Amino acid sequence: MTFALFLGCTIPARSRNYELSARKVAGRLGLEFVDVDAFICCGFPVKSASMKSAALLGAYNLALAQKQGLDVCALCSSCTSALTEVAHQLDHDEEMREEINRDLDRVGLRYEPGTRVRHFARILYEDVGKEAIAGYFEKSLEGLRIAAHYGCHYLKPSEIYDGFDDPENPKTLDELVAITGATPVEYKDKKRCCGGPLLPVEEKTSLAVAKQKLDDVKASGANAISLVCPFCAVMYDSNQKGIASEFEAEYDLPVLYLPQILGIAMGFDRKELGLNLNVVKTKNLLTPYFE
Repeated sequence: MTFALFLGCTIPARSRNYELSARKVAGRLGLEFVDVDAFICCGFPVKSASMKSAALLGAYNLALAQKQGLDVCALCSSCTSALTEVAHQLDHDEEMREEINRDLDRVGLRYEPGTRVRHFARILYEDVGKEAIAGYFEKSLEGLRIAAHYGCHYLKPSEIYDGFDDPENPKTLDELVAITGATPVEYKDKKRCCGGPLLPVEEKTSLAVAKQKLDDVKASGANAISLVCPFCAVMYDSNQKGIASEFEAEYDLPVLYLPQILGIAMGFDRKELGLNLNVVKTKNLLTPYFE
């Protein structure tokens, strides 16, 4: 299985640990990633200002992947939803497609219906499968209690995700965590947003939203958070110490990307999975699994 890997903007700038671990896990599972150097922003950040501009940015990326005959694998949940929405719109609206293609023609590209965009976690769950993934494990992560954060864009807009997972009762990330031997932990308001969309315009409110999730996870008895979106990691990992200071709280909750968790069970070392790049230190929690 070969995919055009779409990294977006945040991962190269702030979440190299996600990229490192995803590449390691994908390689072990026989998934091939093709890097498309000309990929640009998915378009999501400008959608509120210009739907046309957002669609054109997304279509440009889709046309590049299509030119190589590849479907797209995205690591970022927002990139996944943005590109999936554009593909859905262009596949079902011929007038819009032709309008976009007139612009793409200026750079020698054209979009035709049919390119699929899926999140890396979805490819793991659907295309590889839990049983096959577990066959690559070298150790059990029994003893880890992990609270999965799904976020907004991994699940929505659900109507264009072909019924993948239930946005009101999601389970796929918990199931992928569980095959490692770790225990998925339920907690209050599991579907709450990380607060990231508010960060550029109302920082204190944004951090307060993230604080509520951290409080609920801490109260659940989980000793780590699992997620699949780089901006959610910005909120819970990069900003965790700032939130603790601002609200006079204490968390010390390591935040792990899903492929980091799977990679530990596969026997990769800490640097291979980028665990040295996590802001909230993971050494105390994870040392038993590297001995």
